[in-house]
Amino acid sequence: MSIRFWQRWALAAVATFGLTTGSVQAAEQQTLNFGIISTESTQAQQDLFKPFLHDLAEQTGMKVRPFFATDYAGVIQAMRFNKVDVAWFGNKSAMEAVDHAGGQIFAQTVPDNGEPGYWSLMIVNRNSPWHTVDDVLTHASELTFGNGDPNSTSGYLVPGYYIFAKRGIDPKSAFKRTLNSSHETNALAVANQQVDVATFNTESMARLKETHPDAAQKLRVIWKSPLIPSDPLVWRENLADSTKQKLRQFFFNYGKTPEQKKVLAKLQWSGFDRSSNAQLLPIRQISLYRQRQEIEHDDSLSANEQQQKIAAIDKRLKQIDQQMDQQQNRQASQTSTTDQS
Repeated sequence: MSIRFWQRWALAAVATFGLTTGSVQAAEQQTLNFGIISTESTQAQQDLFKPFLHDLAEQTGMKVRPFFATDYAGVIQAMRFNKVDVAWFGNKSAMEAVDHAGGQIFAQTVPDNGEPGYWSLMIVNRNSPWHTVDDVLTHASELTFGNGDPNSTSGYLVPGYYIFAKRGIDPKSAFKRTLNSSHETNALAVANQQVDVATFNTESMARLKETHPDAAQKLRVIWKSPLIPSDPLVWRENLADSTKQKLRQFFFNYGKTPEQKKVLAKLQWSGFDRSSNAQLLPIRQISLYRQRQEIEHDDSLSANEQQQKIAAIDKRLKQIDQQMDQQQNRQASQTSTTDQS
C-alpha cells in the first residue's frame, strides 16, 4: 500500500460522505466533554491541551471539560454512554467509536510538519543486536514485546497487520512476553532496556525528543509503515445541530493567529481539515484483511465455519473497494472540472 494511496484517501475522504445525519438531535448543551486518548501520561496531556481547550470554551461559549482515561477504550465507552461529546482519536479508535459509540468523524488534524499523516514504527534500544524485523521475529521467543493499546492505529492495528498478520504470526504466542502500553510508556521501556522491542510512531517520536531527549537518543527504528491518515476528530452523532455548528466554526477557523499557532504547535498540529467517516476506509480494509488471515489460521474453526466467515469478510472488502473506486472517480471528475475552469 503506497504513500500515495494513503494520501488520496486521507485527503479526499470528505468528497463522498456528508457530515449531516437524520438522527434524532439532542438539546443544545452548555457543557462540552472533550475526550483525549492516552498516548502519554494524563498530567502531560493536561498541560498540552489546557490552552487549546481554553480557547475552545471561549469561542464556543460552552464550558469545556477534558476527559482522560487509562486506555483508549475508556474514551470510546465514555462517548457510547454520552459522557464524551467530542474527542481526539487515532483512526483505529475512531473506527470503534463510529461503529460502537455513536461517533461521527467531522474533522482531521493537520500536522505542523507539513506531512499528510504519520507513520507507525518498531523500535529497539540503540545497543540492541537486532537490526531488522526479521531479526526480532527470529528471536521472538527470547524477547519482551511492548505492543500498543489494542485500539491504537499506529501502536497496534498497522504493525499488527504489516508485521504479524501478513506473516501469519501471533505476537502473543511468538514473544516470551507481550505487554500493551501507551506510546510513551513503550518508548521509555525500550530506552531503559525493560522491553526489548516495541511499537511507536513518528509523532510520538517527535514529542519524545522534546520531553525525554536522552531517552529518544537511546532508540533505533527498525521498521516504518506506509503513511497513516492524520488523526480524526469525532463528535457524538446525536449532538444538537447548533452545537455541531459551533464546533465547525471553531475547528475550521482555528490556527490563524500567532497565538493560536503557538497553542497548536504544542500539540504538533497546524490546523484542521474537514473530514468524514470515509477517512476510515483504508483502516477498515487493513482490519478486515487481518481478521481474514486470523480466521484462515484458526484451527478451532471447522472448514465450513471458516468458509462462511471468510465469505462475509470478502463481501465487506468488495464493498469497501467499490466505495474507494467511487471516491477515486469523483475526485478525478472534480479535478478535471477544476482544471478546465
